[in-house]
Amino acid sequence: MIGKRDTSIPGGRGLTFWGQWLAAATLLILLLCTLAMLKTGEIGTQYRVLAAFALFASVPVYSLMRVYHKQHGYLVGLGRLLGGWLILLSMLTVAAFVTKTSELFSREVTLTWGVLGFALQVGLYVPLHGVSRRYHQKLQAARTSLIIGTGELAMDLADKLVRQKSEPMMGLVAANDHLQPDNLLYPIIGSLAHLRDLIAAHRIRRLYIALPLTEAEQIEGLYIDLLDSSVDVVWIPDLRSLMLLNHSVAEIEGMPAIHLNESPLTAYPTAALTKALMDRAVALLAILALSPVLLATAIAVKYSSPGPILFKQKRHGWNGKIIKVWKFRSMRLHDDKQVKQASREDPRITRVGRFIRRTSIDELPQLFNVLQGQMSLVGPRPHAVAHNDYYTGKIDAYMARHRIKPGITGLAQISGCRGETETLDKMEKRVELDLAYINNWSLWLDIKILIKTPFTLLSNDIY
Repeated sequence: MIGKRDTSIPGGRGLTFWGQWLAAATLLILLLCTLAMLKTGEIGTQYRVLAAFALFASVPVYSLMRVYHKQHGYLVGLGRLLGGWLILLSMLTVAAFVTKTSELFSREVTLTWGVLGFALQVGLYVPLHGVSRRYHQKLQAARTSLIIGTGELAMDLADKLVRQKSEPMMGLVAANDHLQPDNLLYPIIGSLAHLRDLIAAHRIRRLYIALPLTEAEQIEGLYIDLLDSSVDVVWIPDLRSLMLLNHSVAEIEGMPAIHLNESPLTAYPTAALTKALMDRAVALLAILALSPVLLATAIAVKYSSPGPILFKQKRHGWNGKIIKVWKFRSMRLHDDKQVKQASREDPRITRVGRFIRRTSIDELPQLFNVLQGQMSLVGPRPHAVAHNDYYTGKIDAYMARHRIKPGITGLAQISGCRGETETLDKMEKRVELDLAYINNWSLWLDIKILIKTPFTLLSNDIY
């Protein structure tokens, strides 16, 4: 359905976001200044810079994590708050490491600020979030709605409105007096001939027009007729027959524009920047933490069989650009004129290769692809160019999975779609999950996938 993107806090501009963010930011800065004063007797320049950086960086991080979204329950909201705070602290840590200024800060001050800062935010979040939810629920309870239409589109819309409990839905209005379907889940309370009476009788504040495109003339007439009535009119275009990708509604110089297919990296430039910063920060920290594993694996691969340590294969990246994806070599050198997926008991795989593939250690060099900006930590897994050429045309919208940067892990991988795709059905399922990831992308989704990934590394489908 059109309107997928949440407009309640677009880019963090909603009043709910700014009010709670301002209160939390004020407490965090006061806490940092207090801790610095108690430790050093003054608020040094480094702490002022830290406060300013945290203040400005928290806006895109918290808004993209949808920390203060009014529809979240307390547990989900606190989880997002923790995720946003950890991302912010990671960004500050990496910035201090890169600028070589980490020694200017007291560890006692920064660690105490990290722990107490989150505790203060939790103490502030619970009451403010409760007030915000009650206020919006009161507004929504007064916004009763009707749906004009009785077809499949109208029923789908009614299901979503009832499930979201966002506003009281009074029922459906039949577009034709003579065509009143039976066995509907929702009541038909009248027809278009009595629409104004229905609006007055039920105190309707919002009307949804959910008619098929074949009724275009009737839609236009309805809109003209309702201009002088005190109701909000929302048209739901019937686009279910189209395969939509990250769809949204925008405006171009006053003209409404429906985006049917758009990359999240271009649709959300601020979000894309935050994702890139998080990717590179986490990749750098992971390389430093895993350096002993990387070194030991490189030595083991070198002595397992003749050949290079790294295997670099051309694959499609963002928007179809060819990139070289790095992996630890797990196979013996062989003729690769015909790219063949690894299979169970594949004779090409070395003993060391079998272990590093089984544990996914062979994928770790892709952290350097992430640092180079060619890949992301989370995204659709890149396939060999030959495989893409084979599946293009056999699977609908197959290449649409490249509308976002490829990832080391992804929604398909944590959902069990790993290993060889020897049948078309398996690849179709993987593509379906990749497109679902693109359509529902958020920083929070990335974090959840990263958390779940370690628990899927011992899957029986990896070989």
